[in-house]
Amino acid sequence: MANPNIAGLTYIYGHTLTMAVTTSWVTMLTTSSNQINRINSIIVSNVDGTNDADINIQIEGYYIARSITVPATSSLVVVSKDTGLYLTESQSMQCYASANSDLQLIMAYEQIY
Repeated sequence: MANPNIAGLTYIYGHTLTMAVTTSWVTMLTTSSNQINRINSIIVSNVDGTNDADINIQIEGYYIARSITVPATSSLVVVSKDTGLYLTESQSMQCYASANSDLQLIMAYEQIY
């Protein structure tokens, strides 16, 4: 199915996703039919007070972040408003970390349809 023309769409809803990142690939977001998701920001925080951890984020097998180290008690901006991304119909975004529950992720996005 073709991607919808975002100029002709009626609704834009803002969302914020929060999650603890695990050591297995987890789907963060999948775009439904006749919709587009604009990713405005992704921030990853390391809540472990001692150990560094790596973050991996991909869209359909293509990495936007690959083994990037987030130091203990630090945060990393992976995507910001000026480098936003679009997920088109049926695309999904996944993530995993090198250490279980050391990393927390916050993603702000707009669902457009």
